[in-house]
Amino acid sequence: MSSLATAPVQWLTMGGRSLRLGRRNVEALIMSLVLPVMLMVVFVYLFGGAIDTGTAYVTYVVPGVMLLCVTFGSAMTAGSVASDMTGGIIDRLRSLDVGGPAVLAGHVAASLARNVFSSALVFGVAFAIGFRPHASAAQWLAALGVLVLTIAAVSWLAAALGLLASSPEAAGGYTFGITFLPYASSAFVPIDTMPSWLRGFAGNQPVTPITESLRGLLLDQPVGSAPWKAAAWCVAIMVVSMTAAALLFRSKTRA
Repeated sequence: MSSLATAPVQWLTMGGRSLRLGRRNVEALIMSLVLPVMLMVVFVYLFGGAIDTGTAYVTYVVPGVMLLCVTFGSAMTAGSVASDMTGGIIDRLRSLDVGGPAVLAGHVAASLARNVFSSALVFGVAFAIGFRPHASAAQWLAALGVLVLTIAAVSWLAAALGLLASSPEAAGGYTFGITFLPYASSAFVPIDTMPSWLRGFAGNQPVTPITESLRGLLLDQPVGSAPWKAAAWCVAIMVVSMTAAALLFRSKTRA
């Protein structure tokens, strides 16, 4: 059993390992970094003129595209975890006294680093095509906190799905539901423009309060209770996912 004293070192080591492995998976890396930027350009220049949000569409859509970065990155995280579980590396790591929490935390840490970078890339491109935030320093910090908490929650959920999958390919398929959520929310269009049967789901799923929090904080608009709802959703997802991941890892590695 790994000691508590060496746990942080193991987590950092495993995080560095996951980042190095991610750099070798060029296709998945390009998908998670470049595709959200391309989608933002498509939404803004091809569809933006037909969507009435009461403001410039680039101003409305940026938080949603940032969340797309997170959901696309979940497939890479889930695939990496599944690859570890099916490739025999876990037995080698356990022989070196590297515990399961360190392995999973390493994948989550690498996912956090990748997604923060991809979000910054999206933000830079958005600024270049007309996005102008009006946030104060405190609002910037709050928006960053919401984004990081969201990334952590989605990354732990992806890690649990990766443990559940029988192969890296299956793990990518398991994350489809995560990728779909931003489209059925207020990320790209106002909820009141959706069919009545869809509004209830769109207004009561986690992506909507997260999007509204980011949008309101970055644009210096009223956010109401959205940040608290976003935080509650993220913490709940993280607790359930970490518990499920621990149980699944123990079940799959039991001698």
